[in-house]
Amino acid sequence: MASNARFEYVDLKPGTSSFLQDVLAGLSAPRKTLPPKYFYDARGSALFDRICELPEYYPTRTELAMLAANGADIGARAGAGSTIVEYGSGAGLKTRLLVGALHPHTYVAVDISGEQLQSAVSQLAEQFPAVRMVAVCGDYTRALPVRQLEIANGARRVVYFPGSTIGNFDPSDALAFLDNARAVAGAGGAMIVGVDLKKDPGLLHAAYNDAQGVTAAFNLNVLERINRELDADFDLAKFEHRAHYDAQAGRVEMHLVSRCDHVVNVGTHEFRFSAGETIHTENSYKYSVEEFQALATQAGFTPEHCWLDPERLFSIHYLAARR
Repeated sequence: MASNARFEYVDLKPGTSSFLQDVLAGLSAPRKTLPPKYFYDARGSALFDRICELPEYYPTRTELAMLAANGADIGARAGAGSTIVEYGSGAGLKTRLLVGALHPHTYVAVDISGEQLQSAVSQLAEQFPAVRMVAVCGDYTRALPVRQLEIANGARRVVYFPGSTIGNFDPSDALAFLDNARAVAGAGGAMIVGVDLKKDPGLLHAAYNDAQGVTAAFNLNVLERINRELDADFDLAKFEHRAHYDAQAGRVEMHLVSRCDHVVNVGTHEFRFSAGETIHTENSYKYSVEEFQALATQAGFTPEHCWLDPERLFSIHYLAARR
């Protein structure tokens, strides 16, 4: 573990080899796909921060308002002096509200984008000098080693998963993710998780197809990253962004659509694209409160409280770990 005067840094080395393996496997599938976690290089993270500020994108401003309005209640349930373990810390805007409300002993941020992670935790350390700060560069979509995170200090652990990222998992994967989060929280611990709610498909379409094209740039940036890091030759002009809501599946699907027949090379591997063929880059499942609470119960949590905004666009759940 490395450290500086303000925070400790743990590098679990989410390396290029797994990136390459995931890209080759996804592009070799009968229906091509890429894992959404690879959106978040430095440029992708910056683009997502811009998405969060768009007028069409309701989740971030709604969740921030909910945290500001309900912070005292959330803090009272979590208790002071705990260890907060946040998955996907991003720019840390919501974290400031939560840390200010919970007064934790330790804050552990886990994110795959090491550059943005260190910047965000450094800023938090300046704002909250009394809180022990730990930045963990790792893939939180996989099981995380609790001991290696060095958070077993006897304090109660509260896992924090803001935004609507839980919706990026298929329900079976969401169940496995929640089960691992429950193991990290440990007996007597808890989880605070943001969940996007089912709503008017028109609102969803606008949120994922913004007028400024920032979401399109965010989606296409994953191809730019593959070119840069994996010696590929994607021509971004030959792909376009497409997002739609599948009401039957209860999810927004995001795709990159090939504009023409062409061939792409990733290192020594060749992939053929037909006109209209897509790379499925992301799902964003939407839940009812009851659907998500049932899923959390299966994973070993007891749903204790759910906060909703006045328009019922978004939900924040407080889950107690049963075991």
